[in-house]
Amino acid sequence: MNIKIKFSTLLLILLLSLSGYTQEVNFDRHAISAKVLGIDYGTPNDVELDQTFGLEVVYRYMLMKNFGVAIPLKIGVANVEGDRQNRNITSLDGLIHFFPAGTTNRLNPYLLGGIGYVLENLDNGNVQIPLGLGFNYMMGKNSFLTLQGEYRSSAAEARNNLQLGLGYLYQFGQVDTDGDGILDGNDECPEIFGTPKTNGCPDTDNDGIANKDDACPTAAGSVATNGCPDTDNDGVIDTEDACPEEAGLAALQGCPDTDGDGVANAADLCPTVAGSPEMAGCPDTDGDGLHDGVDNCPTEAGLAANNGCPGSDRDEDGVLDEDDQCPDQAGTAATQGCPDTDGDGVRDADDRCPKIAGPYSGCPDTDGDGIMDADDRCPEEAGLTTNKGCPEIEESVKDVLSLAMRAVQFETGSAIIKPESYSILDQIADIMKRYPAYQLRIAGHTDNVGDAKKNQELSEARAAACYEYLLSKGSKASKMTFDGFGEDYPIAPNSSASGRTLNRRVEFDLIIQ
Repeated sequence: MNIKIKFSTLLLILLLSLSGYTQEVNFDRHAISAKVLGIDYGTPNDVELDQTFGLEVVYRYMLMKNFGVAIPLKIGVANVEGDRQNRNITSLDGLIHFFPAGTTNRLNPYLLGGIGYVLENLDNGNVQIPLGLGFNYMMGKNSFLTLQGEYRSSAAEARNNLQLGLGYLYQFGQVDTDGDGILDGNDECPEIFGTPKTNGCPDTDNDGIANKDDACPTAAGSVATNGCPDTDNDGVIDTEDACPEEAGLAALQGCPDTDGDGVANAADLCPTVAGSPEMAGCPDTDGDGLHDGVDNCPTEAGLAANNGCPGSDRDEDGVLDEDDQCPDQAGTAATQGCPDTDGDGVRDADDRCPKIAGPYSGCPDTDGDGIMDADDRCPEEAGLTTNKGCPEIEESVKDVLSLAMRAVQFETGSAIIKPESYSILDQIADIMKRYPAYQLRIAGHTDNVGDAKKNQELSEARAAACYEYLLSKGSKASKMTFDGFGEDYPIAPNSSASGRTLNRRVEFDLIIQ
């Protein structure tokens, strides 16, 4: 009896000491379960005894999300050492359940421990300390399959035992995961603390519209404006209202339009007299394109240049004849009434590039080399002023042209180019492509051997042969000229064979015209 009193007192103290935690979370904590037990007194005591069975009914109360207390009542039979007959046993435990992941998942493992009292044949009793592990597997909204194993250490000799239970658990109600007083089944935001009027979702501005549905979650508004404030109640929220404190029209960003002309008062030069958007909200009585607010002759059609009053403008360009330097040609005010086709502010008569806008006497400088396109022989390629805006010929190119003078060879006394000269001529064709702005001047020369007239004709024929070859390689005829100079311009004395060889030549010069 003394043991029973101590156990009851201990269980009461345990429940009272844990009751202080019950205010930490707010959810339905109750559950009941029933299990079929397998009971083994033999294995823990190292004796050979048959296993027996029992039944268990458990009430569980969750103190918080992860901790609960359970009171299992068990009845069954047990084989104990020294007594081969099944003994009736009845036990009542006080347990703590620890759920590492809570109790609302599909699979909820838990640890258990506590104290219990076991009666044998309703007279002999002993205190036991159960420790174990269990699993609750969710089969339905509140229904779980439960499996539990425990080792029970007894204060009495040869009464240690193992118990394995399989059964059904019913968990009342639902969990309130976020602790906002609304059970998860009714909580639209079950993991975020909220308010009842927003079905468990947060409402930062307390306007009755949950943050997730509130276009302005930090500023109170109404349902009609998706939670955003509308100070002047004109149906346009303040963040989109150009006149948030003055009721207006949605079409005008919430601003008023007193005269109803479609122009908001703030932008309407005539807010009490209907006009048109094109006239800044003012009327144009005489229809001359100037609204009455700036028209010095509002009832008589006139010219903008004459402040709305009539005047002579023969070319109807808006510049009165008395100020128009080209009164019979439509122009612009910027060019004193004269035409400016490209609109660059330089009238066509003074514009060197009248159809292309530019800042240099009306011309652009496309390549930015400081030479306007009109004077630039290479307008799309930066070059030198001394070279008329074209890039200087590279030294390697000059070397090729110099080599060609000696390398281009002909059959003796003929204008037929030797095949070994083709490669140097091909290089010259490539150079022409690299320098499209340059002209190639081809000049034929001979020595003084033979008739001067025939030498002249031969020099011309050889220059022409080079010209034709380059044409065949894609060079443009407009970019080449050729001529023959016979024996008139020797570069070495004709008195020696080596000198005469140098004088028999074709020169290739790239020039800018």
